[in-house]
Amino acid sequence: MTQELLDLRTSILEGRYPEALAIVDELEGMSKQAILRNIQSYLIILLIHLIKNQVEQRLTGSWATSIRHAIREIKKLNIKENKKSYYINPDEWNNLIEEEIIDDAIADASEEVLNGAYSQFKLSELLNRTNIIENAVTLLNLTYSHTPKELPTGIANILIQLPGGQEWIERQK
Repeated sequence: MTQELLDLRTSILEGRYPEALAIVDELEGMSKQAILRNIQSYLIILLIHLIKNQVEQRLTGSWATSIRHAIREIKKLNIKENKKSYYINPDEWNNLIEEEIIDDAIADASEEVLNGAYSQFKLSELLNRTNIIENAVTLLNLTYSHTPKELPTGIANILIQLPGGQEWIERQK
C-alpha cells in the first residue's frame, strides 16, 4: 500500500488525475478486501462455536464469550464509514456462509469438537448445517437492529435458546 500512496502523490503532483483516481479505486478495493477478510475470520470463530455447541449439546462460558466477541467485532467492521450502509447486507449472510465459510469452519472445528474426535469429513456428515447457518444469521442480524449497548443482551437471549443455553445462563453444570 505504501507504493500505491507514493504513486498517488506523484500522479496528483504531476496533474495525472485519471491515473490518480484509478489508484484511489485500487486502494478502496484493497481496503474493502481487508475488511471482508477480517469479517470472515470472526465469522469462522462464530461458526466453530456454534458447531461445537450443536455436536456437544452444551454451551460453556468461554464459547459464549467467543460468540459475543465475534458478533461485536463483525458489527464494528461491517458498517461503512458513512454509518448508513454495510459491506455485507442482511440478505447476503446465508450465501456467504454456505458458499465460502462453512467448510473452513467445519475443518477448524474438527480439531476442537470433543477434543478432535471427528475428522472434518465425519463432522460434516454429523452436522445440521441449516441449523448452524440459521443460528449464525439470527445472531448476525442483531448487528443491524441492536446498538452496541443492547447487543450483549440480544446475544444472550439467543444463546439461552441453544443446547445448554439455559444451564449456561443459570451457571449450572
